[in-house]
Amino acid sequence: MYKSYFGLRALPFGASPDPRFLFLRPQIREALACLQYGIAARKGFVVMTGEVGTGKTTLLRAVLDTFAKGRISTAYVFNPCMDVLDFFEYVLTDFGVPPKTRTKSGMLMQLNRWLIERYRAHELCAIVIDEAQDLSWELLEEIRLLTNLETASEKLVQIVLSGQPELEEKLHHPRVRQLRQRVSLWCKTQPFTGEETQAYIAERLRIAGASQPVLTADAVEVIYHYSQGIPRLINLMCEHALINAYAEQVKPIPARIVESSAIELGLVQNAFRGSSIAMPGVTEPALQTQTPDIIKPAAVSADVEKEREI
Repeated sequence: MYKSYFGLRALPFGASPDPRFLFLRPQIREALACLQYGIAARKGFVVMTGEVGTGKTTLLRAVLDTFAKGRISTAYVFNPCMDVLDFFEYVLTDFGVPPKTRTKSGMLMQLNRWLIERYRAHELCAIVIDEAQDLSWELLEEIRLLTNLETASEKLVQIVLSGQPELEEKLHHPRVRQLRQRVSLWCKTQPFTGEETQAYIAERLRIAGASQPVLTADAVEVIYHYSQGIPRLINLMCEHALINAYAEQVKPIPARIVESSAIELGLVQNAFRGSSIAMPGVTEPALQTQTPDIIKPAAVSADVEKEREI
């Protein structure tokens, strides 16, 4: 809708975790290298944690894309809320191996034979579990036991657990201490700084084909203020701002439109007051002083007025 208006070839702030738009700041490079090494070196368990919306899923897909086609087979579990039998059936099916039976022992033997075949063919196999903080205790233990599928020197399957900070807390519980001891590598994702937010927005717009300024500097400041550097919120605010600016036929996008987008998304707690960021000439104390004049009682009775005079 707005692509031609802003001179874009693609949608720069889509909701899908597109590896093309991976922003390789130093911390992301470190996490990317950690995941790549963990899988390629057959380290067994690798764990990645981070706050909601900090780009974990995008990073996972980018890591898998770095391996040559045909060198790695993956089972990507995006919904871990399942029982043990469903989990094994899902993993086998996603690996492209139709389960011959639905007993745990039968599926484990079938998985083990298939992994050995892939190992002899010098291929990597990885089970990637997103939203892993939702795994049940029982399923976590079954996943730990999968690392017993190994040769004398290497693991047959690599397991990547990705989840919110609750996953890290869960893995420090005494109940799963054996699993925690098997985790070879840990990495984290963090929100962007103000400078990184500016660079992130500019990079996504560049990849999408932007050849002229799309947002003003003040607008970017407002985006960082309300998103707190969370990539998912940055994307949401930018997408809404692009749509609203297109509707008003305004470019580059000013801070006031971004502010309106933040209000629409429920990111502004006191929407009626506005923001000192979006209105540079108005300070926060001034807003506080003006507030009583903005909101007045509809009517004041004569008795109340008399009491005030007394």
